[in-house]
Amino acid sequence: MTVKNMTVKEITNKVLNNEELFLLDVRTEDAYQDWKIEGENFSYLNVPYFDLLDGVEEIADQLPKDKEIAVVCAKGGSSQMVAEMLVEEGFENVYSVEGGMKAWSEHLEPIKVNDLKDGGELYQFVRIGKGCLSYMVVSNGEAAIIDSTRMTDVYVDFAKELGVKITNVFDTHLHADHISGGRKIAEQTGATYWLPPEDAGEVTFDYQPLRDGDQVTVGNTNIDIHALYSPGHTKGSTSFVLDDQYLMTGDILFIDSIGRPDLAGKADDWVMDLRETLYTRYKELSDELIVLPAHFMIMDELNEDGTVAEKLGTLFEKNHGLNIDDQEEFRKMVTENLPPQPNAYQEIRETNMGKISPDNEEQREMEIGPNRCAVR
Repeated sequence: MTVKNMTVKEITNKVLNNEELFLLDVRTEDAYQDWKIEGENFSYLNVPYFDLLDGVEEIADQLPKDKEIAVVCAKGGSSQMVAEMLVEEGFENVYSVEGGMKAWSEHLEPIKVNDLKDGGELYQFVRIGKGCLSYMVVSNGEAAIIDSTRMTDVYVDFAKELGVKITNVFDTHLHADHISGGRKIAEQTGATYWLPPEDAGEVTFDYQPLRDGDQVTVGNTNIDIHALYSPGHTKGSTSFVLDDQYLMTGDILFIDSIGRPDLAGKADDWVMDLRETLYTRYKELSDELIVLPAHFMIMDELNEDGTVAEKLGTLFEKNHGLNIDDQEEFRKMVTENLPPQPNAYQEIRETNMGKISPDNEEQREMEIGPNRCAVR
C-alpha cells in the first residue's frame, strides 16, 4: 500500500497561510512535549508509536474524517507505518511527514523582506522548525549572508538562482544553539568570513575581525558594523545597521524577548553588559529601524508575510525585556528565569570554533530540539 507523503515545505506553507492540519505525532510523550510542529490552525494528538503496534482502532474516534491528517515521527519511518494503518482503517486524507522531525528541523524557507534603497534586495531565511533566522543581502551582483545555518547548499543555490556572487559571510556571534555554515560557505565561494574577535579567542581558523565602526559594502549597499563588546549574549555579539533601514540584532534582542547571557557560563558577569546594550546603546539608534533578529521563539512572532521583523520603537513599547526599570529585577529575570540550555551546546560551540569536526549525522543529532536562545 502506498501512503502519500507530505513534505516539510508543504507544512511550512500551511503554517504561513494559516491553513488547517491535524497532526498525529507518534513520538514519545517527552519528545513531543519538548518540541513539536506548530501552526496557528493545527490540531494535535500525541500517541507513541509503540502504543499503536496492535492497530489504530482505539484512536480512530479521536481523529477527524474531514481534515488532512499528517503523521509525524522522528525520521519518517514509524509515521509511514501508522499512516498505512489509518488508510486501512478507512481514513482517506492521511499523509506521512517525509523525513519526520529531522527534516522539520532543517527546512529553510527564504522570504523576501523588502527592496533596498539602491535596487538591491533583502531576504530572510526562516528555519521554521528550529526558530533560526538568517539573511541574504543582495546588491549589484553581490550577496552577503548573515548568521547562516549548516544547510549551506540552500544559500549557495539561492545565490545562483539570483545570479549573484557571495562576497561576504558574517556571524554576529559565536553560536551555541546551532552549527554555523558561515565558514563553509566562505570556503566554497571565496567570500570573506567575518566574526567578532572577542568571540574568536579559541577558533582554529582564519577570519576577518568585525570591529565597531567598520563599514562593509555589498554591491551598492552599506552594512554598518556596531560591535557591541561584552553586551551579554556572548562577549563579542555584534549588531549591524543595514541600508540605514534595518537593525540586525543577532541573539541580543528578539521580537518578544531578549538574549540569554548564560551559554558561556557568564550570566552573572554579563547581565549588566546586556542591559547596557539594550537600554543605552540601542536607545541611541533610530526608533524607525526595523529589528531583524537571529531567532524567534513562538509562531506568534511571524508576521502575515512570514517574516520576523518589527520596528525598534515598537519593541521598546511592547517587549517586556526592554521595560524593566529596576536593575535588580532585570538581573533576576535574566539569571534566574532561563529555559534549559540547548542540547549539546558545548559541542556546538566547539564545532563553531573548529575544534571538533562531527559528521553530518552527528551534527543533525546535536541540533535536534527547540530554540533556547532567549530569556523567557
